[in-house]
Amino acid sequence: MIEPSPIPGASLAGARDEAKAYLRIEHDAEDALLDRLLAEAVVMAEAFTAQMLISRDVVEVRSAGSGWQRLSATPVRAITMVQGLPVDGAPFVLPVGDYAIDIDSNADGWLRVANPGAAGRVRMLLVAGLAPDWAGLPEPLRLGILRLAAHSHAHRDAADDAGPPAAVAALLRPWRRMRLS
Repeated sequence: MIEPSPIPGASLAGARDEAKAYLRIEHDAEDALLDRLLAEAVVMAEAFTAQMLISRDVVEVRSAGSGWQRLSATPVRAITMVQGLPVDGAPFVLPVGDYAIDIDSNADGWLRVANPGAAGRVRMLLVAGLAPDWAGLPEPLRLGILRLAAHSHAHRDAADDAGPPAAVAALLRPWRRMRLS
């Protein structure tokens, strides 16, 4: 189970201006709507690509099994905390020698718990995301997200919306991560 924090508004700085230019909006009356549509488009793009695009904190809970486990959130930039979650009682910080963590060359995070103690599960705090903010995203990803937000803006009241244009998937597809398991 993963729980990403919301996308910080500051991380999308510049996105609203690009969206307004793309949609040819010259007033500020729809700024709040555009901010929500852009955040929603980023979340949808993250679901399609199976990776977090804008860096933010993530809480991930895994079993305290003894083998190596790949974390669900990707790409991982840092793993900052590992806690044991017992069935009864308060969470506790696992001693450093009782677990191992790794971030591989694909930016996948890995966890192995050697000695869980009373913990049946483990909670980790990590930072995951392809880019630190909007400006750090590759241009095709930014354009795909803009087109997705523009589509949502144009069809927000349409009952006959056939879905986003195929160009959105074409722009996002090169960053799509697939896992076989």
